[in-house]
Amino acid sequence: MELVTLCFERPGPENTDETLRVSVERARALGIRQMVVASSHGDTARRAQALCVPLGIRVVAVTIGYGWDEKGWCMDSETKAALRAEGIAVVTGIHALGDGVASAFTSKHGGRSADEIVRDTLYCFCQGMKVAVECVVMAAEAGEIDVNEEAIAIAGSSTGADTAIVVKPAYAHTFLDLEIREILAKPRSG
Repeated sequence: MELVTLCFERPGPENTDETLRVSVERARALGIRQMVVASSHGDTARRAQALCVPLGIRVVAVTIGYGWDEKGWCMDSETKAALRAEGIAVVTGIHALGDGVASAFTSKHGGRSADEIVRDTLYCFCQGMKVAVECVVMAAEAGEIDVNEEAIAIAGSSTGADTAIVVKPAYAHTFLDLEIREILAKPRSG
């Protein structure tokens, strides 16, 4: 099998349309029916939904937990309600890779937890790779995706989308069963 990975010169929201395009094309080719999208304020989720609805692909928007509200990264309740009314599932939770209780201890006492090591390893690819994997775990834990079926996961660097993968999902406690099967798009740096 020959597969092309779309590599963007730099990360950023200007890559969103192309990332969504290759993601939807690959979902159609593989018969994938679930797409997980990192979305802080709903824009990327809405754009994905517009492309996915005609194909019968379910979109799950994953947002950051309210512990980060002071940074302005959290989705407000009105946006969540609007997305749900549009048929988009919305999951909010702590980062699956690094912002749990273990982070409080490593911040205070030093050292690294296993989830922080996984997080930092995924950052070697790009920020979006870490976020895409993390969002899949969060969506699985919320019961919003089927871990027995492949999914497309889309994420980015701050806003928009610049990373997309085909993934076999897993729960947090079965994380080692997660498989990144294809890298559809990513920035060359960042």
